[in-house]
Formats: sequence, C-alpha cells, structure tokens
Amino acid sequence: MTCDRDRSLLLCYVTSGARASELLGVALGDVDWAGARLYVISKGTRLRQAVPISSEAIRYLTRYLDADGLPGPEEPLWRTRRGGSRPLSYWAMRRVLQRTNEKLGTNWSLHDLRHTASTRMANDPEMTLREVQAVLRHANIETTGRYVTVRVEDMFDKLQEHYNRPRPRRTFPAGYAEADVKAVFGG
Repeated sequence: MTCDRDRSLLLCYVTSGARASELLGVALGDVDWAGARLYVISKGTRLRQAVPISSEAIRYLTRYLDADGLPGPEEPLWRTRRGGSRPLSYWAMRRVLQRTNEKLGTNWSLHDLRHTASTRMANDPEMTLREVQAVLRHANIETTGRYVTVRVEDMFDKLQEHYNRPRPRRTFPAGYAEADVKAVFGG
C-alpha cells in the first residue's frame, strides 16, 4: 500500500468483516477509538452496529487523519486523494484494490477481504461460531458456518496425533467365555 489511508482501509476490511459499502459509509463520529471499533449501517437490518477493528488499523487510521486532516463528524471518513477531497466511492476503492492486486500478482475483491476476516474468525479455536455470527451480523448461523474450513496442515497434525496414540485395549465384562468373545468380535 502506498499510503496510510489504503493501509488502514484494508486492515479495517480484513479485521472487521464489514461489507464494502458499510465500511465506506463510516463517518468520523462512527469511530470508537478506545474500543477499537467502527459503527456501520448494517446492510440487512439498516441498524447502526459496531464492528471490531485491529489496533494496527486504528494506528494507520490515526496516521491517515493526521496527514490528511479531520473530516466533519458526519462526513465520510474515507476521502479521495486525487482532485478535490470527496467521499471515497465503491468504484474508487475497487481501483485501490486493483492497484494492489497488480503489485502483488493477486486477484482479490473487496468481498474476498470479508471472506478472509470471516474465515480467520471462524477457524479461531477461541471463538464460537455464534460469536463470529454476531461480528458478521449474519441473520442465519448456516451462513456463518460456510466460513469454517479445514486446513490440510491441521488435519495432518491431528491424524499424526491419532496414529501415534496407543490403541485402546478392548475389554469385555466378566462372565463371557474368551471363545465366545472371539467368535462375535474377531480376534
């Protein structure tokens, strides 16, 4: 990223799980600096709801606003850098991401950043799926469940643990003849 605005924006997307339009609608008055969260107008409910952001995103947001100046409390937080200062549109943000993709040789979309945040949260063993659902503001838990993925590395480690555990010794209740147990369960 070539500027703190873009660094902050991308970190906000990838740590909050906010939808593209939700994050672009954030105003200065929607920033909870101490709580490390932003208030967005949720796509589904149209309610003003909090989304978490990382401390690193807050740090770059502070640097961006120090360099570019503060907007009014109700003005959009994210502004263009070229031409006159105006709200950053969805298409301008897509162009920021396109330039990033060109530099990195990737093909990410803004929605991919939401998916990245969602997958990271859903696969964190310290977070429940209900907690992830609340952060993403999904109405249905099945929608959130789509983000739970099994990584090959994790499966390999679990299988190695499984193979290295001693096999449990089968025992049967007293009173059965050994020959009868062998006939029924094999030996």
